[in-house]
Amino acid sequence: METAQLSSATIGFRYASAAMIGAGLFGVTYILASAESREGGRFGLRGLKRQQELSRNEQWSTIEPFVRWLGVRLSPILTTEQRASIDKMLGLAGDWMGATADEFVALSLLSGFAGFLLAYVVHVFAKVDLSLIGILGVTLGVTIPYQRVSDSGIERMRLVSRGLPYVVDLMALSMSAGLDFPGAIRQVVEKSSNPEDPMVEEFTLILQTLNLGRTRKEAMLEFARRCPIEAVIEFTNSLVQAEERGNPVAEVLTIQASISRNKRSVRAEELAAQAAVKLVAPLMLVFVVVLILILGPNLLGVMGAL
Repeated sequence: METAQLSSATIGFRYASAAMIGAGLFGVTYILASAESREGGRFGLRGLKRQQELSRNEQWSTIEPFVRWLGVRLSPILTTEQRASIDKMLGLAGDWMGATADEFVALSLLSGFAGFLLAYVVHVFAKVDLSLIGILGVTLGVTIPYQRVSDSGIERMRLVSRGLPYVVDLMALSMSAGLDFPGAIRQVVEKSSNPEDPMVEEFTLILQTLNLGRTRKEAMLEFARRCPIEAVIEFTNSLVQAEERGNPVAEVLTIQASISRNKRSVRAEELAAQAAVKLVAPLMLVFVVVLILILGPNLLGVMGAL
């Protein structure tokens, strides 16, 4: 009798838990569906980036409509400061996937839900505790989009830092040959073999900004804001100071090109020195393994003779 009562209580508890989960999901769905949307534009470079990603990424083009809808539903949740912080992170990553801050949060939630489903599958087949594996799956799923954006931003800054000296060299040669500043930038854009290079994207945006009638100072400060690394900040500050003081831009670019070449040489020497130090530990391991292979059989033979 007691066993039957316990079994009935367990079944009742399971039904109650399922009902609570269903009610919670219904409540969340209702709140998201009835939430007031926030108007947000997606024009300019971010809109162009989205169109490019949609044309070459089939997976993103499949889920993009739902991500956009869910992002609109989630828009009232984010504060102005949170939205600005996420927008800055996406901008540093080159307007990653052309997504807005609201859509990035929606994509993170969807990724967390996918992580939970994967954890549930592992629970069913491997009989692992669902609470532990579920928390792990959700956490991993939510952090994947953030990690992707963070890695994209780091890689983008690295490519900009590496490509800037060559761009400054080309601009200096172009202006020494008689071209003006927009013409030198146009040479950078047209002579590039990779239109998806971050440097080409940034200088294309600078050229478009100048064509819209904005000043060179505004365009360069905007470039420094999108790529806040030491090389870009130094480059933009030198051009802004040259404009304010009336110095020839061609001479400033020539000086910047020389400084960039020297810094590139120093950086290469530093990396070479660091590589020698980093190789010490792997070489020691190789030496120990070779020593064991040579002396091991002899030691085993001596021990066997004893």
